[in-house]
Amino acid sequence: MDRRDAQALSERIDVLLDEVQRRAEPAVTEKVEELVRAVLSLHGAGLEQLLARLDQAQVRDLLTDDLVTGMLLLHDLHPDDVATRIQGALDSVRPYLGSHAGGIDYLGIDDDGIVHLRLQGSCEGCPGSTATVRLTVENAVLDAAPEAVAVDVEGMVAAKKQTLLTIEPYSTRPDGRGSQDSEGWHRVDLVTAPGQLQKLMVADLELLIANLDGTFVAYRNSCPVCSSVLQHGKLDGDQLTCPRCTAEYDVRLAGRALAPVGAPALEALPLLPDGTGWKVAIPGRQPA
Repeated sequence: MDRRDAQALSERIDVLLDEVQRRAEPAVTEKVEELVRAVLSLHGAGLEQLLARLDQAQVRDLLTDDLVTGMLLLHDLHPDDVATRIQGALDSVRPYLGSHAGGIDYLGIDDDGIVHLRLQGSCEGCPGSTATVRLTVENAVLDAAPEAVAVDVEGMVAAKKQTLLTIEPYSTRPDGRGSQDSEGWHRVDLVTAPGQLQKLMVADLELLIANLDGTFVAYRNSCPVCSSVLQHGKLDGDQLTCPRCTAEYDVRLAGRALAPVGAPALEALPLLPDGTGWKVAIPGRQPA
């Protein structure tokens, strides 16, 4: 079963449970939920015994499979605690925090399941910082920590949709993630070789993808100084030079302008792994 099949099956389970909760008598609903919990407990016990027969390296190898990772999270069998998983999620989104230069602190998760984060410095010079925080940080943290119900970043709280009984790991999140994403997330195929640039059309928007030795970053394919397209620009390490006006940008650090001094930064777009592929967030544009 691939990721999309697993997502579709999980969504179908949620739909069926929702129908039972809405239409059945309370006593029937309770029995159905008890049945589901019993099946999950049985499967979790079997999975726990299976993991006990594996060494640490073998368990780590299993984590490369998103479906298996989701099952481990569902049954509270993931080898990493919540703090380690959230720190890893934050590491994956630091390239999109612009002037914060990776300065984001994990303050903990409270008894209500709210993850508290603190950004260091200001958002000045961080293009699209509000959308970046909401779409990128929230999405990455909630993916890594299903036990969390909300993410609080500098007083901004975005909560997950709750149901009476939820089957993770592929149940619907507040971003509608399932076989189709909402909140501006779009799945994309990346073929960019290391040190190269790629142009993509997503939701009628032209994007520029840069492969920085295995780290992918996404921007609007337009130079903010001269409005020229950038896919034919020169990429030297982390530095991108516009082919028309020769403006220079740091594409690893949120597209910050290096020259001319005071020039606006490139418009960075959140780009995250999605199973065996990738997804990019374009605020305000829904998936087709």
